[in-house]
Amino acid sequence: MHPYAAAIDIGAKFHVVAVGPERDPEPVRSFGSFTQELHQLAQWLKHIGSTTIAMESTGVYWVPAFEVLEAYGFEVVLVNTREVRNVPGRKTDVSDAQWLQRLHAYGLLRASFRPRHDIATLRAYLRQRERLLEYVAAHIQHMQKALMQMNLQLHHVVQDVTGATGMKIIRSIVAGERNPEELARHRDVRCKASIGTIRDALLGNYQDEHVFELTQALALYDFYQTQVAQCDARIELILRQLHANATPVSTPLPAARRRSRQSNDFSFDVSAELYSMLGVDLTQIPGFGPYLALKLVAECGTDMSRWPTVKHFTSWLCLAPGNKISGGKVLSSKTRRSSSKAAAALRLAAVTIGKTDTALGGFYRRLSARIGKAKAVAATARKVAVLFYNTLRYGIEYVDPGAEYYEERYRQRVLNNLIRRAESLGFVLQAKPT
Repeated sequence: MHPYAAAIDIGAKFHVVAVGPERDPEPVRSFGSFTQELHQLAQWLKHIGSTTIAMESTGVYWVPAFEVLEAYGFEVVLVNTREVRNVPGRKTDVSDAQWLQRLHAYGLLRASFRPRHDIATLRAYLRQRERLLEYVAAHIQHMQKALMQMNLQLHHVVQDVTGATGMKIIRSIVAGERNPEELARHRDVRCKASIGTIRDALLGNYQDEHVFELTQALALYDFYQTQVAQCDARIELILRQLHANATPVSTPLPAARRRSRQSNDFSFDVSAELYSMLGVDLTQIPGFGPYLALKLVAECGTDMSRWPTVKHFTSWLCLAPGNKISGGKVLSSKTRRSSSKAAAALRLAAVTIGKTDTALGGFYRRLSARIGKAKAVAATARKVAVLFYNTLRYGIEYVDPGAEYYEERYRQRVLNNLIRRAESLGFVLQAKPT
């Protein structure tokens, strides 16, 4: 199927490349991992006429080779190691590369999904932002620890120490203020605790080493917040570049289902940028906010035709039941384990949906009572993935019928089953008189 196929066994220091024996007198060669040697690898493959290359996704070592070869115009196939490693006898880099080349020439390797370059760039910025927010959370904990060591019970009187009241008080303490009366005057009008309560909570034991720890934690918190703002600027620039060539949307953006601002929100209107780029409003799907919509677009891309049907898409997310059948007996139907960030985000959305008064919320609560919360989360996440796929690929707008509509349909279905069972046993089901 691929007569001009090549394969690369990726390593940290060198890569082993194999081509068909009819392509070159020396069909297996080794190249270093330096950039100039990657260009030599690409030029050699170009010289012998190779058109498609297979490589395993080994750590992050494959990324430079993949990008260099893609820039030379090769069709690069990234292969899941699970599909090619369970063969005995391949214990060297050379035999591994030759086996990959043979499988790829026969068309037996499936390419892993990788979005196009601009979406991959957006994904890289978004993952970097998430990593920075994890660092921010760690330094918030450091600030809370320093406050507790000084017996300043700030986190007991304010909802969030990084809110308006908390940050003003912390900055004032770092600046040298120790009078609880003066510190309590930084109370924001929206704070539920009174000035007297805050004053009593801020009467502490100030030690130099604990204040020093608080000062450094605050400085690191501010530094990472600056880095997050820089990521927001890059993400906004990429989104504007993506919708620059898109068809202009004639209808205005629908009203948001929830207008409250969340912590760690972006510094720009994500919903408006996504709507201009996609032409549909993903935030109308239950459980979807601007952040989740952007995350799924960055992880899955905007071209849903990469998956022929919605079943292929949910199977790629490892949200579809598995099929292990032998002799007509179902051995297992568990979903596969996955490290997909998109699937993890959909599962978190499913937990949130279970607390809402929507049709999907009713579906989650019914399943969780019958088969457990873990399976209910997977089933609800799959339904949300189906809505996301249909919205992006076909432009279908989801209108939630509400939890009452869903519960009534479920009640009617149970009632019809009871009527059929009663008739099969020779009885007639009657309603209880009111």
